Amino acid sequence: MGGSQSFRSFTEFYPFYLGEHTNATCRRLHFIGTTIAAILLLATLATQHWWLIGVALAEAYASAWVGHYFFEHNKPATFKYPLFSFIGDWRMWWDVLMQRERLR
Repeated sequence: MGGSQSFRSFTEFYPFYLGEHTNATCRRLHFIGTTIAAILLLATLATQHWWLIGVALAEAYASAWVGHYFFEHNKPATFKYPLFSFIGDWRMWWDVLMQRERLR
């Protein structure tokens, strides 16, 4: 991950984010983790069991970090760019659903 890069906008950040997710297994873990998180967030709304929000976040980040440490072999961008990375997870998930990005 680039040590001294700074991004003024998400539009500038997203190509960097995609470059940090080139391994197919890492992308798949992100997609699966984000999908499960989305289901848990919907379950939160349906049941009003608000503790599920924490489960959704923990599960999504655990899936992503396994992908980075064991398959992508890089440090997750969330440690340096937490907000942009959070948005990037959802954007990449949506782009895969819309077939603008591939899981490879």
